[in-house]
Amino acid sequence: MKIAVVYALPHEQDYVELELPEGATVMDAVRASGILERHPEIDLERTHRLGVFAKLVKPDQPLREGDRVEIYRPIMRTRRDPYAAEKKRRIREKKARRSASS
Repeated sequence: MKIAVVYALPHEQDYVELELPEGATVMDAVRASGILERHPEIDLERTHRLGVFAKLVKPDQPLREGDRVEIYRPIMRTRRDPYAAEKKRRIREKKARRSASS
């Protein structure tokens, strides 16, 4: 059966099409794709997740003809509160306007 495996990075995408036997799993596809060797930062045990057509799946899920296996990068959490950052920006601008008019 034909399937694809994809790993998207911020500025590029590693996309591999494969022919696998019936009964192959998501993990079989990931291993056969060679993506793990090309991207050693992938850690499927801790930080990265797997999906098929944007739905999270377990590595042992069987695949069907035409499936697209996706390796998801972890979401980077920021410590900055966007609302607090915007409030600080407005305060700085207000102070700058006051200084300019004085």
